[in-house]
Amino acid sequence: MTSTLPAATAAQVPAQSTPVPTPADGRTPAPQRLRSSRPDLLLCGLLLVAILVVQGWNIADYPTLSDDEGTYLAQAWAVQQGKGLAHYTYWYDHPPLGWIQLALLTWIPSALDPGSLTVGSMRAVMLLVSAVSAVLVYVLARRLSLPRWAAGLAMALFGLSPLSVVLQREIFLDNLAVMWTLLAFALAASPSRHLWHHFGAGLAAATAVLTKETMLVVLPALFLTMWRHSHRDTRKFALTGAITACALIGFSYPLFALLKGELLPGGGHVSLWDGIRYQMTRPGSGFILDAGSGSYGVLHSWLYYDRVLPLGGLAGALLLLLTWRWSVTARALAGPALAVAILAALALRPNGYLPAMYVIQALPFLALVLAGGTASVAHAVLRRWRSEAERRSVAVGRYALAAVLALAAGAYVVPRWYDGDHTALTADANAPYRAASSWLSTEVAHPEDTRVLVDDALWLDLVHAGYRPGLGVIWFYKADLDPAVTKTMPHGWRDLDYVVASPTVRRDARDLPGVRAAMEHSTPVAVFGTGEDRIEIRRIQPATAGGAR
Repeated sequence: MTSTLPAATAAQVPAQSTPVPTPADGRTPAPQRLRSSRPDLLLCGLLLVAILVVQGWNIADYPTLSDDEGTYLAQAWAVQQGKGLAHYTYWYDHPPLGWIQLALLTWIPSALDPGSLTVGSMRAVMLLVSAVSAVLVYVLARRLSLPRWAAGLAMALFGLSPLSVVLQREIFLDNLAVMWTLLAFALAASPSRHLWHHFGAGLAAATAVLTKETMLVVLPALFLTMWRHSHRDTRKFALTGAITACALIGFSYPLFALLKGELLPGGGHVSLWDGIRYQMTRPGSGFILDAGSGSYGVLHSWLYYDRVLPLGGLAGALLLLLTWRWSVTARALAGPALAVAILAALALRPNGYLPAMYVIQALPFLALVLAGGTASVAHAVLRRWRSEAERRSVAVGRYALAAVLALAAGAYVVPRWYDGDHTALTADANAPYRAASSWLSTEVAHPEDTRVLVDDALWLDLVHAGYRPGLGVIWFYKADLDPAVTKTMPHGWRDLDYVVASPTVRRDARDLPGVRAAMEHSTPVAVFGTGEDRIEIRRIQPATAGGAR
């Protein structure tokens, strides 16, 4: 493709006629179509098998089930059952596209066995999301001119890091959003430079944002990638098409709220404005480097699983930024490096809210820039020398240095990753949840007439056990916050029979007066697990209960 082509002609040039520039360091360029490259297919396939085995083994038992997972799956169940966009009142906390996708992913297994639609068993569907994302990381790395071994390294970092294994197993909207974001980047960096690829990148980006709205912050990095990889004669058309596609799909969410009469606050209904205001005004978790803050605890929970990917990725991004002017790799990875910089800057806000799953959005970009930084170092060590005599005299030393660096990196990473992944493959963190679910399914005589407060990790288990959805088995937040539930409890905690005090319920009860009162007026009848991770089944005191049920 040459600069003399008019815009319309340039967009129609077939993929195979677009020359692939040879990297300045003499490496073999990425193939136009990866599916035609046997070495790429073999390496990507072997890594994919390893990732699926490591992430899939013991997936239901580790990590501990979370309330967020249960919420998203319960909302997917509501979509499948035709009960609306949520199992309670949908209040615009997140766009619903994320759990609509979960409803599609879990539709076949839930149709074959309705009782299997529980958090532990449905984690298996996240393997499909992880597989697609891992392949897209490899494809994107090759399209960004990384050598084959570095693309494989990026894929391994993304899929096999203990931090990735733990977080990608869980049913989080962030994992779905990352998959769509990676597809958008891969289309933006397409070597064929077709306009429809850039239009598709805009559609994929909008889907990512409507899956988890926080992906909006990486759109500048996506458009930078598109700018660098689009043909200069069609660049304006490419960016205009991508931004238009992204905006049109994105505006469907406020349009949906407008058509329902729920765009702005009003009496007797929820609103998109209230949902946005809640997300923007959530109490901050403190500065991430302040040892006493919640954000500091979140950071150390990430580093507990893996220090290599978060810290190494930040170092790789810094290296690429410092070598921008003379490094081919740095210029090729401008988009992922910018994404890391944006996400790191937001995490460093003085009093921002930092959830534990925030790092999921950064994982693919950390992997790419760490692999890219490694490739830059390798090129600096092993680059061709101008003088043949000089090259011979130092060749042995250069390769010995490269071998020492590789062995040192392996000696540091492998034992730590082995420990983290071994825990993920062998530990059983969810035995208390299974035991509590079994007790409530077998020891309660009339579940259809029983009212119990639970976290959402157990909500679907009890629905399948015969408890009434919504008003019999009650997501504990709703007992205080949802008028549709509170009006069915005129006597407050006295209208309940049990409280299942999981770690989440005990932690958040201090901010929920109704839940706290139910805890105070109940006694344990069964306890599963020990310490802070225990689950207590607490019965409301019969002597003081007695409201109409």
